[in-house]
Amino acid sequence: MPVDDRIQCRFRPRGRGIAQDIAMVKKIEQRNLPNMLLGAREMLLTQFRPIISHFGLTEQQWRILRVLSDAGEMEQREISETCLILGPSLTGVLSRMADMDLIARNRMEGDQRRILVRMTPLGEKIVDAIAPLVARQYRNVEREVGAALIADLCKVLDRFAEVDRTAIAQVALPDPGTFDPDIARLQK
Repeated sequence: MPVDDRIQCRFRPRGRGIAQDIAMVKKIEQRNLPNMLLGAREMLLTQFRPIISHFGLTEQQWRILRVLSDAGEMEQREISETCLILGPSLTGVLSRMADMDLIARNRMEGDQRRILVRMTPLGEKIVDAIAPLVARQYRNVEREVGAALIADLCKVLDRFAEVDRTAIAQVALPDPGTFDPDIARLQK
């Protein structure tokens, strides 16, 4: 019996270089875009992780230094939104970075609840040391996958990020009282 194109999915087992077609019945017709984006992120990060860890940084610490390098001083809330690090996690990361003398934090004069974060001279030195390596690695990636593909991907992601999330209708969720009893147990 032929398999309908709609029930094909591309599956790349971890550690395998060749994608395999595995026919499976799909309960959700759309491709798993969040997983695809995570896979693309992981593919790209594997190119830069050795550079970041060579300098004793975590990926989160590098993301923070990178945005501070571009933006200068930022509020802690802005860093959380820009770097996509949840507030409680960010507080811990920033504390460790302050202990390492990579950043400095100061409360705003007009509102003591708001915290401004900036790089220290050591943070700037590390960015200056890592930046040329990252630029060279980006050129390696572009050489392999193509500069045009990277440019197109950036354009598409920029457009996607500009979509007004509040304009997207949310599906109506079923009343938990109508759940199958096994599913209802998970709600407790």
